[in-house]
Amino acid sequence: MVIPLMKQVADELGTDAHARLRCSAVWADGAARAADARQALRAFLAHAARTGRTPVPAPRAMDAELTVSELVTNAIRHAPGPCGLTVQLSRDELTITVWDTSTAEPTVQTGDRHRVGGHGLPLVHAVSDQVTVAPHTPGKQITAHLGLTPGDTGAGDRTVLPAFLSGRTRQTP
Repeated sequence: MVIPLMKQVADELGTDAHARLRCSAVWADGAARAADARQALRAFLAHAARTGRTPVPAPRAMDAELTVSELVTNAIRHAPGPCGLTVQLSRDELTITVWDTSTAEPTVQTGDRHRVGGHGLPLVHAVSDQVTVAPHTPGKQITAHLGLTPGDTGAGDRTVLPAFLSGRTRQTP
């Protein structure tokens, strides 16, 4: 599928299963949609599997979709102008970076299940092994790191939704 104003970046040098794969998308002001970002991620993960790599486990792929959706939605809601997405896959990690034009540092709000909104970043933190914020001309970029090795905390031994959001905890299968 072609996403309007999408730029795809070629895989890094190397053709073996250990080379890092990378895909980027850039949207003009007002053109970004979380659904398009999720579809780009799914297409990227399907491409990665066709290259002979071990497929990203289904729970981690769902975590990645949630992360992409929340970060792109935040960029659409809180930053004027264009935004972009970069997804990188190595043997051990799936890295999702979303940049926007706002210089305001995002804040993770405390849990309140009676509040509408403000739950995206806590969800991203809950499913990611690490989340970083860095300057990106002209704004900032947020990067979520999702480990893929069996011992990583995010792959199957943690709660998917924080208790304050679901009313009860739910474990991944």
